[in-house]
Amino acid sequence: MVKYVSDHKYIKSEGIKLFTVVLLPDSIGKFPVVIIRSPYVDRYENVEEENIAVEYLNEHKNWLKNGYAVVIQHCRGRGKSEGDCIPYINEREDGINLHKWVREQEFYNGEIFLKGESYLTSVHYATAPFGEDIKGAIFGVQDSERYNICYRNGFLKKALHGSWYVGMYKAKLHMKKNYSIGSFDILPMKNFTKTVFGEVSEDFDEMLKAPNPDNEFWNTRFGGNDARNATNNVNFPILFTTGFYDIYTGGIFDMWKNMSESSRNMSALVVSPYDHSDDCNPEESIVFPNGKRCEKFGSFYEIEWFDFIRGKTERSPFETGMITYYKLFENRWETDKVLSSSDTMKIRLGNNEASYVYNPFDAPKFKGGLSRAFGGAAYQDKPNLRYDIISVYSDPFKDDVYVKGKMSAKLMVKSDCEDTCYYVRVSIEKENGDYGLRDDITSLCYQLGTYVPNSVVELDFDFDEHAFLIKRGERLRIDVSSADNEHYVRHTNQKGLYSEQTTAKIAHNTVYLQESYLTLPVEL
Repeated sequence: MVKYVSDHKYIKSEGIKLFTVVLLPDSIGKFPVVIIRSPYVDRYENVEEENIAVEYLNEHKNWLKNGYAVVIQHCRGRGKSEGDCIPYINEREDGINLHKWVREQEFYNGEIFLKGESYLTSVHYATAPFGEDIKGAIFGVQDSERYNICYRNGFLKKALHGSWYVGMYKAKLHMKKNYSIGSFDILPMKNFTKTVFGEVSEDFDEMLKAPNPDNEFWNTRFGGNDARNATNNVNFPILFTTGFYDIYTGGIFDMWKNMSESSRNMSALVVSPYDHSDDCNPEESIVFPNGKRCEKFGSFYEIEWFDFIRGKTERSPFETGMITYYKLFENRWETDKVLSSSDTMKIRLGNNEASYVYNPFDAPKFKGGLSRAFGGAAYQDKPNLRYDIISVYSDPFKDDVYVKGKMSAKLMVKSDCEDTCYYVRVSIEKENGDYGLRDDITSLCYQLGTYVPNSVVELDFDFDEHAFLIKRGERLRIDVSSADNEHYVRHTNQKGLYSEQTTAKIAHNTVYLQESYLTLPVEL
């Protein structure tokens, strides 16, 4: 009779004791080891260690049943582990130390497998380049490029890195934090951490000074240089998972494309129609039949992936070297080598021009973070809801059109300010409302370098990969504005480094719809 074993340890990393649970399929033997490190363990802070080990044992019995040992560690400053949690900063040392400890154990058989989703994946990226005994991985819903986590085209993702960072920062101290979502409207923003935490957080403050991806900050530890390109040249298979409405969709596709051919050919990318948690809110978005990964591929596809790598099964749950994805509104799964189309369709945004006043002190907001911030997919508010939002619809489509790949847009614009923002959101008209698809944001100076007020210029917008069917008679909706203050910091209409700005001013902006258009990658 098999006797599962659960035990707990406090493993030192740079003098800090990190709570670690070891789960074994049997009291004797050597086993492949699955490593999981998590910061989302605050509920265990006042729970007895033995009870935590038993709970983890019950949660991971299927792994033990299939012959895997599982090692679970609470990240520094979370749950039962000592130290302060400063997001990302200590994960490399702590992760490498855990790998070293595993390799010294009698139960270790020479094989390590890495598993995680979201930040639980970031902790693994930070340990690259990976040891020869790392035989496989499941890296879910997480980008390895720190700039993408913090910014989009110079705009801080306040609904992503900002709010999340505030919650993570020294969480175990239960310190008072003077924070609300409105805290991101503080001017100058360089005082953010001092105001919110009552102390300076150097990594966050330095990040605020680096809104451009070319800034040297992104080549430092604070900027995530330990994780960058972590998966480009791996010598083991990786299962990447994301959703078309994940917060890192575009970044994960970039990671997939940047892999060496040999690394990619042994790996797989799976894309559901849902969000960061592979789920949706039925009241705010569409429920797709058989759309969740577990609905299509079963509850044990992660175990099956590692079993395939180890040669225990001949067939992988996902075709290697391929992208397995859900085709929205046709509601079926597809598999392709790349997610792109050779044909394109252009949709002009109108026959006139539209002007509006953009007031940073009352900046517009939009529902759903789509593929770049928290909130996923959502039905949109009514078109032209505010004076500073321009909503236009395409003509009804005469035939079914399948969009596959990266949409893009061009706007012809002008402003009376030296700098301002333009924001584009694309939705599809459905029976129950307009369903958000993609968005992008940029500013005049970010894209052009300098801008002469009242001159007419062209701006480019780039949207993350998508795959969806536009049915005959349906229309696309394009919203143009100068902010999405729900998900990105507002633009102040001032030129220069945002974190240093002390005031904002009104902008009078114009969009030349007759010279602006949306481009769709289509399979006709």
